[in-house]
Parts: sequence; structure tokens; C-alpha cells
Amino acid sequence: MPRTLGTLLRHLIELLDSAVERAYTDAGLDYRPRYTPVMRVLIRQGPATIGEIAESAAITQPAVTQTIGRMTEAGLVSIVPGVRDARQRIVQLTPEGQTLVSELERCWRATALAAQSLDQDLALPLGDVLEAAILALEKHPFEERIREARRSLELGS
Repeated sequence: MPRTLGTLLRHLIELLDSAVERAYTDAGLDYRPRYTPVMRVLIRQGPATIGEIAESAAITQPAVTQTIGRMTEAGLVSIVPGVRDARQRIVQLTPEGQTLVSELERCWRATALAAQSLDQDLALPLGDVLEAAILALEKHPFEERIREARRSLELGS
């Protein structure tokens, strides 16, 4: 039986994330791949709000909030009140988080080289296919495509 799109995507993520997580462990880091979008924003921009991180990383605020919770438990980030508005929550790297930056960047360079190697084995570069799929879904969301397919099935019945 052919695997569905969702099953294929989950399996691909499992294969990639588990390999990357092992690479972090091999480098002596207690670090999870899901932290990377948040870390990259904080390294590039410095302290930021959850909304700023979500926007810069192109992930949802709930996902950022959950990831920051785990990163706080791991001691990588801390949350402080905003200077102008104490209700605002500013996320910043802790000294422990700062000490990981150079090793993380080394891991990320190795991961990028591995991705290039994977692309050489594919008919099309995986990143290009994913970017094209994201653009197509931003123009015509999958939810709409599902509704259209259901209508088509109902008309054909």
C-alpha cells in the first residue's frame, strides 16, 4: 500500500531529526533539533519577544512558546520582562546557551554539508521542493484543496 503524504513527511522528519539529534549528542551537546529556529533568531537578533521569534523563524507562536519552555528548563534561555512594557516577555540566551553557540554553528555547517550530499542523490534538491510546496500552499492552502476534493468526490458520487 502506498504511504500517504503525511506519513512520508513524518518519516522524513524522523529520519532527519534523529540523525541530527545523534550528531548533537556525538558533539557532546544536550540539545534538541527543535531548538534550532529559536537559537538562530536569538544568535542573529539578540533578545526578542516570542512574537518576533515566531515571525523571524516562520513558525507558530504556540510552537515557539512550547520550545522556549523546554529551552528554559534546559537552561539555554531565560525570559525577562520588557524594559518599556513589563508585561512583554523577552527571551534571551543564558550564559549556558551562549557557550553552545560556536559548537552549534559547527554542527549546523556539518548538517548543511550533509544536506548538500543528500541533494546530490535526489532528482531535485529537497530544499527547493519544500520551498516550492510551501509557496504553493501559501497561495492555495491545503485546507481549501481538501474541501475542493471533497466537493469533487460528492459530485462524482
